[in-house]
Amino acid sequence: MKGLFITLEGTDGAGKTTQCNVIKNYFENINKEVLLLREPGGTKIGEQIRNIIVSNNNTEMSFYTEALLYAASRAQLVHQVINPALKEGKIVVCDRFLDSSIVYQGIARGIGIKEVENINNIAIDGLVPNLTFFLDIKPNTSIKRKNNCELDRLEQESQEFFNLVYNGYKTLCELYSNRIIRIDATENIDAVSKSIIDSIEYYLSIKGEY
Repeated sequence: MKGLFITLEGTDGAGKTTQCNVIKNYFENINKEVLLLREPGGTKIGEQIRNIIVSNNNTEMSFYTEALLYAASRAQLVHQVINPALKEGKIVVCDRFLDSSIVYQGIARGIGIKEVENINNIAIDGLVPNLTFFLDIKPNTSIKRKNNCELDRLEQESQEFFNLVYNGYKTLCELYSNRIIRIDATENIDAVSKSIIDSIEYYLSIKGEY
């Protein structure tokens, strides 16, 4: 049995965590083993790197340091957790992956798409998600969902920054339309979940898997 790698992308507050759990429950209900992960993090080392990245004490962090730290966390996650799980035929569901670095650091930070891809080439070891869901919700709406939460270093960025992130995701949807599926995240949770599960079932029916 082949493994399956699914990622969810979008601005903070889009509902990725909720939908990751929906996907996990779906596969577990059909007796598949599921691994639920997040980026940056997912390993002991990765979580330590995450704390450095999001800490409000690190406001002097350069954009390049930020990009390299994400890649370092990703390398540990891919080599320690994701690749071994996929080889065992497990379903891996990850809240963010390389697409996040491309839009946040490559586009919004201005480092460049190719430059961020080059930084991550060793980190991902050729790994590409089978399916990616972009939860499409405009930044001014998703930010309102975070109003009652304590914001980390990245979440305190400007509206202009998040607009660049959002437009970056739309660019990736066009570049990788064979992999990235846009989901209207302004709909209610059940409707969003149904759209995601329907897309997964369609993908599996085409591949003739599960």
